[in-house]
Amino acid sequence: MLTPPSDRRGHTIALSLAPMMDRTDRHFRLILRLITRRTLLYTEMVTTGALLHGDVPRHLAFDPREHPIALQLGGDDPDALARCAKLAESWGYDELNLNVGCPSERVQSGNFGACLMATPERVAECVTAMREACALPVTVKHRIGIDDQDSFAFMARFVELVAAAGADRFSVHARKAWLSGLSPKENRTVPPLRYDDVYALKRAFPHLPIELNGGVLTLDDVAHHLQHVDAVMIGRAVYDNPFLFADADARLFGDDHPIPTRHDIVRALVPHVDAHLAAGGRLIHISRHLSNLFAHRTGTRRFKQHLAEHVSRPGAGSQVLLDAIALVPEGEADTAAA
Repeated sequence: MLTPPSDRRGHTIALSLAPMMDRTDRHFRLILRLITRRTLLYTEMVTTGALLHGDVPRHLAFDPREHPIALQLGGDDPDALARCAKLAESWGYDELNLNVGCPSERVQSGNFGACLMATPERVAECVTAMREACALPVTVKHRIGIDDQDSFAFMARFVELVAAAGADRFSVHARKAWLSGLSPKENRTVPPLRYDDVYALKRAFPHLPIELNGGVLTLDDVAHHLQHVDAVMIGRAVYDNPFLFADADARLFGDDHPIPTRHDIVRALVPHVDAHLAAGGRLIHISRHLSNLFAHRTGTRRFKQHLAEHVSRPGAGSQVLLDAIALVPEGEADTAAA
């Protein structure tokens, strides 16, 4: 078992769920929390405009079981970010994260995301404003570079300036971003992974918590990277197989609690599903995150087919999920590798 570092509030950070648009909503986060107690969970990115001028409860409400949980913000205005930081603290979040890694044109048009790497002084101002507005840890998620500005010296200068402003941790996607010419999806796969650059960043700034992101597929990968950095972030691999995190608490945090079965996870969700439906929600809001829960298991195709055929029918409720899991044998070993 590795000994992970702690943040300013004493939370140990070794593994986190990457913020993913249209994926890491409160329903998927709760599903993951039923699988892992200790992994840091991130929200989807929320822009300052959406938070300050939109439906605050819709963006910030979460289940108390989700702790520890980090809110990722998108923006470039220090005052707006400070106001959002105060909101996040009042809603009970454990951490704030500033998005300096998303390369989409929509994000760039708002002058935030990966394009902010070109103006580290501005990012430093944002971090300072957020730190002064609340007592939460403030972290930054960024790329190793952008366009032709992808030297190690470019990234190191960015980190140095932002760290001086008080950033508590740097989560580094080990690919550079092309701000034009590639889609966000292509920016997650086309630029080559450069893990050595992230390792070198940790050597250059040994006092800073450095987290690695990008292309991490297994807990064995996590264990390897933790020999070089402080923490690791996984995104789409765990969305494609949520049970990937089943062994994380024991392997990375020394928390050897009993691991629930996949069937038990669905059963434990029933009160959440019923409450969501009673509040006017739809079953598909939750069921769409369950389609990969039985990945690599006998019966997963029947499980998915049952959901696809029944979740949108009038009156569909939690019984649809219970009927779906009945199509999957319970006797198979419920391990992350299964």
